[in-house]
Amino acid sequence: MGTAVKSPASAAKVRTRVTVPLEFPDGYTTTAEVFTFTGLEDGREHLALALGQWRSVLAGGGAPLVRPHSECLTGDVFGSQRCDCGPQLREAVERISGEGGFLLYLRQEGRGIGLYAKLDAYALQEAGLDTYEANLALGRGEDERDYAVAAQMLRALGADRIRLLSNNPDKALQLDALGVQVVDRVPTGVHLTEANAAYLSAKVSHTHHTLALPA
Repeated sequence: MGTAVKSPASAAKVRTRVTVPLEFPDGYTTTAEVFTFTGLEDGREHLALALGQWRSVLAGGGAPLVRPHSECLTGDVFGSQRCDCGPQLREAVERISGEGGFLLYLRQEGRGIGLYAKLDAYALQEAGLDTYEANLALGRGEDERDYAVAAQMLRALGADRIRLLSNNPDKALQLDALGVQVVDRVPTGVHLTEANAAYLSAKVSHTHHTLALPA
């Protein structure tokens, strides 16, 4: 499945916070409180977007809705239909804004292998490999993402119990092992297109993502 789980991550601290109004191409708007951090284990510039009434959820002892979202330049910015990342990002912002919680924007392009390697993997997928086989053919892991920094960020924000917005069981396993209790797993919608059908199918068959794909 994913990266081998490490011991609970060391402490990180909030570095800065700034309010950012957001507007998506379809016209949806909301406001995020964006947090940066010091002390993250991998030294990268990950972000936490606090959305909706997250303070009230934490103050009341509730578990905020959280999506750890791995950066996808092609999908998030350019609207690539080869994956479902852009629609998942858009969906997550609205759902978290409605319930109160955090979107963690993690700099883990291409399941952790980087942008150029991801595009190399795309070329191999065009030759018939699936997304996981392509990573292996490049000499990389199927999924090199490590959620230790996500756990650090959540604890710095005071969220050690969460509702996880994800179809990926590996995220829940890693976060639980890293000391963040996942009290509920909430699946995202199914953002199926002709271009990403094989990609989504591989996620279901290979890593048991909770996606209800049509037969």
